[in-house]
Amino acid sequence: MSISASQVKELREMTGVGMMECKKALVETEGDLEKAIDLLRSNSSLKAEKKASRVAADGTLVVNQTSSSVTVVEVNTETDFAAKDEKFQNFCNNIKSYLAQNNVHAIDEINEAFATERETLVQSIGENIQIRRMVQVAEGKSIGTYLHTDGKLAAVVAIDADNPDLAKDLAMHVAASNPNCITAEQVDKELLARERAIYEAQAAESGKDPSIMEKMIDGKVNRFLSEITLVSQAFVKNPDQTVAALLAEKNANVVSMSRIKVGEGIEVEKKDFAAEVAAQLKS
Repeated sequence: MSISASQVKELREMTGVGMMECKKALVETEGDLEKAIDLLRSNSSLKAEKKASRVAADGTLVVNQTSSSVTVVEVNTETDFAAKDEKFQNFCNNIKSYLAQNNVHAIDEINEAFATERETLVQSIGENIQIRRMVQVAEGKSIGTYLHTDGKLAAVVAIDADNPDLAKDLAMHVAASNPNCITAEQVDKELLARERAIYEAQAAESGKDPSIMEKMIDGKVNRFLSEITLVSQAFVKNPDQTVAALLAEKNANVVSMSRIKVGEGIEVEKKDFAAEVAAQLKS
């Protein structure tokens, strides 16, 4: 059966799938558009499953903010090239619209709502696409959000004061300075113990008196805490002022903070391309 270019074009516009895949589906279904769509959906599901094992550590962050909450969703691709694809960007915009129109509380809800659209996108782009995680903040009197221009880094800070500008400035600070926690009391005890052990070993090598070594160790521990805790850091917009001093000036406290970076925590295999080429030549 002969399949016209207009039929292929129509199916492509309806599904977003490549021209060759559309033509193949129309040939198999003898030009029946509805059956061709069903066939492509079925194939999309199979292809999505095959690609799901591939590492997707790039992508973008979708941010939706209301007067009382902020939701950040990480959507992953395998490459930055795919993350800039218009179809992928439209997919992310659809997720943002969904967040704005629905009271979503779990990532599973989004994955379920966009299962078919994601599968179609996987077939169209040819990369693994994953809606990986969601961070939601709905506390405090003001919530500030910062999203980097490339869409790959975001921060959300909630404070107990009615001061949206301060919350936004603090979110920008968190994105830039990457504090481990808000206060020294929240620092992981194992992390602190490991750092102290390193400083003790360094002090022991100095050969100084025990009392001096103890002061050296305490000094390094305090410096470490000041670098990783939000309130002790120098404020990015005024390095002469600590975040703690800024909060005191504004009569505010930080209730929570979140920093989300695309791909963090995903193990990416580093390829030795020279070794790969050598292996292929050898075989």
